[in-house]
Amino acid sequence: MNVHIRNSIERPDIIRAATMLLAAQGAEALPIDPGSGALKPGVIHLSNASRFVETYFDEPLTIYARGWRDPNDIAQTLEFFAPRTSTPRRFTYRTATNAEEFYSETDDIRGIGAAFKRVEYTGDEVDAKTLNKGLMLVVDMDEATAGWEQRSVDKLMRRLLRNDLRRAITLLSAAATNTAKTWDTTAGKDPDQDVLSDLVTATTAGGIRPNRIGYGDTAWSKRVLAHRAQDTAGGYASAGQSPEQVAAFLAVDQVKISRERYQSTAAAKAEVVNNLVLMFSAMAGSDIEDPSNVKRFVSTTAQGGDFGVYMWDIGPKLRGVAVEHYSNIAITSTLGIRKFTIS
Repeated sequence: MNVHIRNSIERPDIIRAATMLLAAQGAEALPIDPGSGALKPGVIHLSNASRFVETYFDEPLTIYARGWRDPNDIAQTLEFFAPRTSTPRRFTYRTATNAEEFYSETDDIRGIGAAFKRVEYTGDEVDAKTLNKGLMLVVDMDEATAGWEQRSVDKLMRRLLRNDLRRAITLLSAAATNTAKTWDTTAGKDPDQDVLSDLVTATTAGGIRPNRIGYGDTAWSKRVLAHRAQDTAGGYASAGQSPEQVAAFLAVDQVKISRERYQSTAAAKAEVVNNLVLMFSAMAGSDIEDPSNVKRFVSTTAQGGDFGVYMWDIGPKLRGVAVEHYSNIAITSTLGIRKFTIS
């Protein structure tokens, strides 16, 4: 019986080699595999990417992934530090020359018969793309219990989101203008006044007042202890303020305390934000042209939605589970990003 080979869209070179190898045995080449439709018995299919998606895509688990929420709010913290911006896989965004937005002139009066003064807004175009990120694990069916599929997706999604959160903090920290501060039990310390004064400096530097302030767990604890140490009514009142109350006092949209950890060594964990206070501009639901400091560009997977889930047989007793997504975190403007390193 003849063996048939269906051509792969992505790797015709592999198909040609396989065809030559089997030619002596009477193999017959068929037209290009469209990547969809039923697989015919007696035909060797050298599968392309679309065939892999069709074969191993797990729709119920992908739907489960879309509605999933991490119990430690890693997704919410990531959205705070690097808001989601929807884009195609490849896109272009423009970085504006910030100074042009704030130019001011006295020669904008038009004379009779003359034209208005001409001005220009310039900037650089940046070509970018979202990156395919994902993780997989292998489950032995002898150790699987009820709900193992959902638990596997949980674990992988938490890990992927934690990875992107660490990337966002690393980028913001590197782009920020740093000031070392000591918030301890010494009399006269006022952490909120420190931040308020630095917001004014940031606004002068960037022209736009930072609207978000992120505190690491250690930095927030030091803020509370410094206020309590003043042993005054005002100090105690400030120490007991919630993040929302601090945001109102500082006249910013949001204040967030990051309490996320990651495994830094085999035997120890570390805070993602730690002893930092990050002040920056960011907006939920932003597009590629708004003047924020940081964005998390996100593209939908081939199955639709931000995450895709795959499941397949590796052997008679082993199952593979993979979760993928497309994202790229970028600092779109460094102006006005400020940072305190607290000791």
